[in-house]
Amino acid sequence: MSEVFAFAIGTTVENNGGDIIDCFFPAPIKSPDSSMANLITKHFKWGVQEVSQVALEAYVDATDSRSSVMGTLLARAQSPLVSVCLEVDEPISSTAEAYLKLHLLSHRLALPNTLNLEGIFAHLPNVAWTTAGAVDVSELEERQLEARLKGEHLEVLSVDKFPKMTNYVVPSGVRIADASRVRLGAYIGDGTTVMHEGLMNFNSGALGPNMVEGRISQGVVLGKHSDLGGSSSTMGTLSGGGQISITIGQHCLIGANAGTGIGLGDRCTIEAGLYITAGTPVRVIDEQGVETKTVKARELAGGSDMLFIRHGQTGQIQCRTNRKAIELNEQLHSHN
Repeated sequence: MSEVFAFAIGTTVENNGGDIIDCFFPAPIKSPDSSMANLITKHFKWGVQEVSQVALEAYVDATDSRSSVMGTLLARAQSPLVSVCLEVDEPISSTAEAYLKLHLLSHRLALPNTLNLEGIFAHLPNVAWTTAGAVDVSELEERQLEARLKGEHLEVLSVDKFPKMTNYVVPSGVRIADASRVRLGAYIGDGTTVMHEGLMNFNSGALGPNMVEGRISQGVVLGKHSDLGGSSSTMGTLSGGGQISITIGQHCLIGANAGTGIGLGDRCTIEAGLYITAGTPVRVIDEQGVETKTVKARELAGGSDMLFIRHGQTGQIQCRTNRKAIELNEQLHSHN
């Protein structure tokens, strides 16, 4: 019996040298059942390959997807399609593999921090993302000149390794105020709103429903019913957090302009403007208002029912018991 970790068929963009710089996989598959896995391994090779017409027709017929997105690809593709077939979740070894794993995350087929993303930066080329799609940076000047000579304007939206998610997938039940602030590879759960100042990096997650008005860094996962206030921040593994992936539990609130470099359990609140790092000295106050000890914040990581505030007179950071869960505005999370 054949086993397949992930599979996808899609379109690619190549530079003048024939190197892939962009991939679009509209219907990726992760961990298919045995019958689907046998079908895939019968008609497709491991790794990345150009899809033959025979293989694609067999796949569409066997999966009864003639009227679905795969059927549309078969009928309308203007250039050869590419398949990516991965037997196991190993370090990334090609651009197509990198794009497949980013698609799996944004299609909600894999949670953040569950995929092997080693090698992703080495295999994602820096690309000029323009109104005409992906352009190799070394070829941008020529493409801009060509557009001008035609009386057109080629706008460069960004120069980055990662494109914005909404050009590849728009998950159901979400609102995204500024699509340029959500990278492909972000996991956005149903019922989540990402406001204008909200930012979600690749391999980050908001499990939904959530209100995201702050920044969710790579590797950070925001639990259900939690809220990131305006311009708040979470420290990811790419921004000084080392190898520790930060998880924010359910019913938490990170206040406006606040932030955390430690993980939190459920029903935690950090007051506006307060940034908690692993080494922050925190005075622990019990439910009777008595100070029990002073610790570094890392010793409180993962705890639930915590309220982090500053003393109004001394400015000392305190951690008090917080028994009240944060309740999100239901109207703001309605996407009907």
